[in-house]
Amino acid sequence: MSFNNLDQLYRQVIMDHYKNPRNKGSIEDGSVTVDMNNPTCGDRIHLTINVEDGLVTDAKFDGEGCSISMSSASMMTQAIKGKKIDEAVRLANVFSDMMLGKDYPEDLDLGDIEALQGVAKFPARIKCATLSWKAMEKGLQQEK
Repeated sequence: MSFNNLDQLYRQVIMDHYKNPRNKGSIEDGSVTVDMNNPTCGDRIHLTINVEDGLVTDAKFDGEGCSISMSSASMMTQAIKGKKIDEAVRLANVFSDMMLGKDYPEDLDLGDIEALQGVAKFPARIKCATLSWKAMEKGLQQEK
């Protein structure tokens, strides 16, 4: 697949998550609740996560922002469900590295998250993509 076709596919994946967000909403009585915002662009997120016996059983987000921040939140909530806290935090670290243009482990299947790797080319948008991931990491670190 050519680079242009791959880039177009990634844009489609991002727009799909933006227009049809997964896990949008809030968990009543979630064990983890985090509110964060990106003052430079106005993105904001309200993240709720349920953790039972060290395992993320559910994750939902609400908020407003650009297509990058909202699609990233959608992808993140999908990716962490069913993961142990340490696995979810590791995934956040891998995502941060990817946003910095660093390689990530080839054996790690990131699924739709790979569509966001092009954001690394636009430094001003990296904070948009990482907002929900930073919120998740902060909340799960407190849960530990």
